[in-house]
Amino acid sequence: MDEGAESLARAIGARVKQERKSRGWTLDQLAVSAGVSRRMVVNVEQGSVNPSVGTLLRLSDALGVGLPALVQPPNPLAAKLTPRGEGAVLWTGEQGGQGVLVAGTEPPDVVELWDWTLAAGEQHASGPHSDGTRELLHVQGGTVVVTVGNDSFELQAGDALSFRGDIAHAYANTTADSARFSLTVFEPGVGAAHRTESRNA
Repeated sequence: MDEGAESLARAIGARVKQERKSRGWTLDQLAVSAGVSRRMVVNVEQGSVNPSVGTLLRLSDALGVGLPALVQPPNPLAAKLTPRGEGAVLWTGEQGGQGVLVAGTEPPDVVELWDWTLAAGEQHASGPHSDGTRELLHVQGGTVVVTVGNDSFELQAGDALSFRGDIAHAYANTTADSARFSLTVFEPGVGAAHRTESRNA
């Protein structure tokens, strides 16, 4: 990992550990709730890995905090500025593409704003997010092929697509030129299942 990735991994690890301990959970409890291995939770908390977006989503949902909360310090202000180049790089492609989380809201209804670039030939596949998740994608440049379940859409610069994020989906650049797109993810009721379980316990 480069210095920026290491710093982000440490910050995420500290936040996951803080949230886990505030709930009085063991490593095993978080692992089971998030559907990841205990070893992964340990590695994330130690900041020794750069976890996938999918892993971060599972951890943030299990903790009921939403993905933006794991990569940003708590913000008591009415507004938060993310200067250019200071978003959280949560995905890096083999050819240099990036998925950067640039802004987000707090639970229970979490909205994430992403800035994505896909180099020639790169693809990012995602499993289903939590029930009710919706995504809005707007192509800024190049060509992006979006697959949602069994459907596939080829988008050019200026095209936009809204789709369900609670089924398997993927973004791909099948051309020889780079592509860039903005992505907004809406995930309603983050942590609601866990809050319900706690009330019923």
